[in-house]
Formats: sequence, structure tokens, C-alpha cells
Amino acid sequence: MRVVLVGNPNVGKSAVFFRLTGAKVLTSNYPGTTVEFAKGVLIKNSERVDIIDAPGAYSIEPTNKAEEVTVRLLKEAAIVVNVIDATNLERNLYLTLQLIKQQCKLLVVLNMWDETKHKGIDIDIDKLQNLLGVPVVHSCGLSGEGIKDIALKLNQAKVSSLNLEGRDLWEIIGEITSSVQTLHHKHHSFRDVMEEITIHPFTGIPFSVVVLGLCFLVVRFIGESLIHFALDPFFENIYKPFLWRLNELIHWEFLRNILIGGLINENIEFMQSLGVLSTGIYVPIAVVFPYVLSFYFVLGLLEDFGYLPRLSVLMDNVMHKLGLHGVSVIPFILSLGCNVPGVLASRVLESRRERFILATLTAISIPCMAQISMIVGVLGKYGLRYILMVFGTLFLVWFSLGVILNKFIRGESPEILMEIPPYRKINLYVLFRKLWIRISGFIKEAVPLVLLGVFMTNLLFSLGVLKVLGIIVAPVVTFIWGLPEKAILALLVGFLRKDVAVGMLGPLGLSPKQLVVGCTILAIYFPCMGTFSVLLKELGLKDMCKSLAIMLIVAILVGGLLNLIIK
Repeated sequence: MRVVLVGNPNVGKSAVFFRLTGAKVLTSNYPGTTVEFAKGVLIKNSERVDIIDAPGAYSIEPTNKAEEVTVRLLKEAAIVVNVIDATNLERNLYLTLQLIKQQCKLLVVLNMWDETKHKGIDIDIDKLQNLLGVPVVHSCGLSGEGIKDIALKLNQAKVSSLNLEGRDLWEIIGEITSSVQTLHHKHHSFRDVMEEITIHPFTGIPFSVVVLGLCFLVVRFIGESLIHFALDPFFENIYKPFLWRLNELIHWEFLRNILIGGLINENIEFMQSLGVLSTGIYVPIAVVFPYVLSFYFVLGLLEDFGYLPRLSVLMDNVMHKLGLHGVSVIPFILSLGCNVPGVLASRVLESRRERFILATLTAISIPCMAQISMIVGVLGKYGLRYILMVFGTLFLVWFSLGVILNKFIRGESPEILMEIPPYRKINLYVLFRKLWIRISGFIKEAVPLVLLGVFMTNLLFSLGVLKVLGIIVAPVVTFIWGLPEKAILALLVGFLRKDVAVGMLGPLGLSPKQLVVGCTILAIYFPCMGTFSVLLKELGLKDMCKSLAIMLIVAILVGGLLNLIIK
């Protein structure tokens, strides 16, 4: 089905088009002309809908090349969506009545609906719909309000029964306008002001920075409090004595190494022993779980309050450059707590192309909270600039790689249509019920995968495979990245836990430059085994191998460039 968007110039038609069609849009000249039009795709109930953004036109009686192209596109349309500036109804209805006169199957969209509130304009949509004889919806291309309604009502578009033969169109427009539109003065409530401040890019982006900063502080406070006051005491005082007893009962050394792991300075170290029952249990429960719990709690607050859709809208234009949508910001934020639930959250995206891009960018350039803390701890004593080098590099990698993947990965990125709700009071019962469901899902899906990852890494270590890998990668580590051979073990441990690997770089006596290179490479070159397992499940073997190849190539290039650039 082909849908053509038609409207006067400067009515926000292109904003509506991009909201409907998403990240991958083709722009081309109409055959035989130099006039451009844009084409995108909307996936609606598994049905493909081709959306055409026609050049702006005041009339279907062409006075220029752009209007000629619009008229030609109308002849190819199954449905015409007429986008109107709701603040200038009288001027815009002339084109609407012409389309009705041409017996077009029509849906009318009153765009810039938010501006009608500012100007004290009230429009009776039901009455306008009855007078025009076609369905009418309102929208705001800037905020995304009403976009979902447009998609839902495409199938309701129809040919109007309004008889316009022999009648003066401007006289009819005057009658319609005076009948459906009233003007008055309206005072904004505090909620109205907050909704507008947080959705407008000029004020919304700084506001989002403050909100996200506060969220990270809350997440870190809750997560670290759970670890310090509850989980670490349990593992040290209750669980570790149990492991010691089990260690004494197991006489087969190979099995003991698999279950308990190696002893570090004659002690069981939960982060380094690499046993299924030591590191395998401690990592998902005492390291990952607290941050995931606190992240889900904070995200639930933002979601129930109504802020997340606004954050998604603010990020939509940026995400489109990466082949994604504004809603992708939520998995990226979640990945800052732990990459495992972040990759799992890629399921919110509709196409395999989008899920591949999001999962790959997450694994390469989004460090988890535990890794962030270790990077700050290792580099902090050398000054803020070295910390900024690492995170600045990761940001550049995230954006530039996303642009490249968007250009070369085949497939479509249909728009995700979502409502922009008003701000609401938070229902605590619903909040905690939703938190329980999400945490239960995480435990069921992620913990077994982390245990499997620990087991496989330990098995490879016990069989000597990791030592062989160390010999193979030594030339890259020393020659291209400029790191000493003693850093190889830390890089290999990064397959299991990147934060542990970063911590292992600290005692090696590396220079600040080498630490920057090492920390950056650890963030990029390979996901931890928990994330690796989830990537395999979500992407499948073929796409996961593609993702890993991209990671290795990026790691070699970025590590080499940092080694050359940093003095």
C-alpha cells in the first residue's frame, strides 16, 4: 500500500514523515525532474506500508515544478494524508478541499497541535471531521504526539461525500473555520510547563542530562549499598566457609578447579578464582544483580512518571543517524548497569537489522557500571583527562561505528510508534510489581548464561587454551597496542569479567598512556562471557560471529590509533 503525505510548505509534514517511517529513508528525484521526494516504510500489523513525503504544495493546480511532482504522486497514491498547520486552519483547508474534490481517499492530520494551546486556539475535531466527511486526527511532529493515531487510522481513510461542485471554496473554508474554531486566552498549569520544557530540544536536552546524572547517582548508591551491607557479608561470612568445606571434600583436582576455581594467595577470591560455584555465583548475584535491580527501579520510576517517552523523542534524531530509534536509548542506559539486560532489551526493536546494530554498539562501546568504577579507580590518580580520554574515545566509537553500520547493514528500520503520555502520579504497587517481573526475568534468563560463560572460560583455562591464545595475540598486544606482555593475562580475563581485567591492569606498573589504551581495548574488544552468551541467544550464531569480527577489527584499529596519538 502506498501512502502519500501532502501539505502546504512549513506545516511540519517532514517531521510527521520521519516519525512514521523511522531511521532508514531514501531520497531521490522524481523521474524526469530535479525535484526530490522522500520515501520510507511503516510496518503496521506485519503489513508493509510505503510512505511518500511529497514536496510542499499550496494547490493541486501546479504553479511550479514541486507542485507538478506532488500532483503526479497523488495519482499513484492509495491513501492521501493531508498534513495541516492547526494554527492556520483557514489557509491550509484550501488544499484539503481540492483533495476532497479530486475524490482522494483522505486522512486529515492537524499538526503543530501543541502550538494551538500556546495561541489559545480550540478546534472541535469531531465537528471538523463531520463537516469534511473524512477522519481527522491531531499530532505534533516535534514530540511525536498523535503519530500512533495516524498509523492506526490509515485504514479509516475514505473518499468524502462532501459536494463541492459549483461552490466557492474560500466561502466554504470561512464557514468551516468559524464553525469549528474558537479563540481564547489560556493559562498554563505547572504540569503543562514541565511537559513542554522536557520535550523541547533546547530545554529538554539539558534537563535530560540532569535527570540521567541523578539517576546514575541513585543507581550507584542503591547498588553499592546492597553489595556493601548485604551481599558481600553473606558471601564472606556464610558462603565462603561452605565453599572451603566443599573444596576439602573434592579430591579430583580438575573437578575442584571447575567448581571452586583456583586459589589466589591460598584463598578463594570470588572475582578471580573462576569457579562455577565461586565466581559463577558471585558475579551475577553480588556484582550484576544489585545494579540491575537499582536500574530497573529507577527506570520504572521514569517510565511510570511518563518521562521515558520524552527522553526517547529527544534522542530520536540522533538515533536515526545510527539506524535506530529514540526508544533505543533505554537499552543503552540499561547497559550502563550491565550489558546483559541491555542486550536483552534490544527486543523492543522491530527488525533484525536494528537489534544487530544496537547489540553490537552495546557490546563494543557501553561499559557496565562495575567497569566504569574500575576505570575511574585505576586512572583517577593520574588526572581527569585520562578518564575523559577513555570515555571520549568510546563515545566517538559508538557514534561513528553506528553511522557506518547504518550505511552498510542491509534491511529496514521501521519507526516505532509510541504514545507521549502526560505526567502521572506513580502507583507504588504497580512499580514494585513490574520490578519483580523484570528481576525474575533477568534471573531466569541471564544467570544461567553467566554460569555457562564462567564454566566455559574456566574449562579453556584448565585445558591450557587461554595460554595458547596469549601466545597468538602477543604481537598485536605489544607491537600495535604498545602494551607489555604481562598485560596479556588481564586482557584474556576480560573474556569473563571486564571490571576484574581493568583492576588487574593497576598493579602492572603501566604508564597512564598504556592504561588508557588497555582500558579502552577492554571495553571494545570482546564482550564478557555473560554478554557473549546473551548475544549468541539474541542474534544467532551467524550474526554473533559478524558482531565479534566487528569488535576485533575496531579494537585493533582504535588501540593502534590511541597508541600513536597519545603522547
